[in-house]
Amino acid sequence: MSGNEVDGQRVPGVSDRGVRRHRIFNFDFDSRPSHLVATPGENWSEEARAQWDAQYNQIIASLNAEFGSLNIDRKVDDFAAFGVKPFSIVAHHNSMFNHVRTAFVSGAYYAALTGACALGERILNHLILDLREKFKSTPQYKIVYRKKSFDCWSIAIDTLKAWQVLLPEVIVSFRDLEKLRNRSIHFNLETASQLREDALTAAKLLSRIIEQQFCAFGQQPWFIEGTLGAGFIKREWESNPFVAHYYCAKNFCLGPFHSVDFSDALGWRLVDHPDYGEFGIDSLSDEQFKDLFNNHDPALSARAND
Repeated sequence: MSGNEVDGQRVPGVSDRGVRRHRIFNFDFDSRPSHLVATPGENWSEEARAQWDAQYNQIIASLNAEFGSLNIDRKVDDFAAFGVKPFSIVAHHNSMFNHVRTAFVSGAYYAALTGACALGERILNHLILDLREKFKSTPQYKIVYRKKSFDCWSIAIDTLKAWQVLLPEVIVSFRDLEKLRNRSIHFNLETASQLREDALTAAKLLSRIIEQQFCAFGQQPWFIEGTLGAGFIKREWESNPFVAHYYCAKNFCLGPFHSVDFSDALGWRLVDHPDYGEFGIDSLSDEQFKDLFNNHDPALSARAND
């Protein structure tokens, strides 16, 4: 008897596990700053300009409500300079990244600077503490297995590098942020004269770390390339400790004919077929999954029953 069957019967969602991939559906982002720095093109129609003006005014109104009207022009400039919140999976950093941005936009540049550095350290700690039990056989485990926190960035970065958790470009950003952290946290006369500049640098480094390591869509090696409008995890990466903990455990495993449905009562939800065996499919390669997801007949898509 197959492990995917019970008493010869197919098990919904299990017998066809080889057809399904994890889709990233829970993520966070804010693209408003990109609209603030954009300008209407010379060839834009009047209708397009009117739509742009309406969206711009709507964003200004939202910033007024969020940050207050006092010094609103400077706040708008700082909000735009801080840049977009990257498309990020929902993890430990999302709400605290908001705190850093709020401090920066409010003009509390030292709080934003130290907050960004502290959040970088917190991300490193979470990665070590969340994943270390998966690396018991490594030499690095002996160094980190008893510790409850890590304030030495080089140990945390080198450990995560040895475990192949951090992407190469993320390691570079963490090391740059570490240098800024050491210069800013420990007394340095120059810090007070360049608070905004250093706070913005720290925020950009932190944003780059989040965008590259925790992205919801992108060119990272764990994503299936070429899926349209959605991010899916490659089958071979599902057992990777980082991907399994931060991506697979918090998202949905779906077949290529699933659909996204909205109802007033339930909001957004994913709808899928219980067993792809009805289509004669029990297993797909990542490339086959991509082709079916991108090109299948819409009539095959799963529909909500209510």
